[in-house]
Amino acid sequence: MTAYQILEKLQMHEPGIAPPTVYRALSALTDQGRVHRLESSRAFVCCQCHHEDGVPVLAVCGDCGSVEEHDGGELVAKLQELTRKSAFRADRHIVEIRGQCASCRD
Repeated sequence: MTAYQILEKLQMHEPGIAPPTVYRALSALTDQGRVHRLESSRAFVCCQCHHEDGVPVLAVCGDCGSVEEHDGGELVAKLQELTRKSAFRADRHIVEIRGQCASCRD
């Protein structure tokens, strides 16, 4: 869901909730690793598994919008090696794979 979709749902029960409240909550939940921001669609999804190294791999279906979360822990070393070559310092890693889920393919 996007931040505004979340806001609309919350306002059904709490009419006084304003956008900054939702954005602050999403920011805190993202920092805690409890939700992930889908960079490609500016939406948020609940964390489905625990990542010690903070590298979720999100498989996003372009048809139905479902998101599968996978642990990309083994990718950390490779990502660090890629960025080390250019002296780039990564603050966080986000890996999104876009495609079609098994349900939509059937």
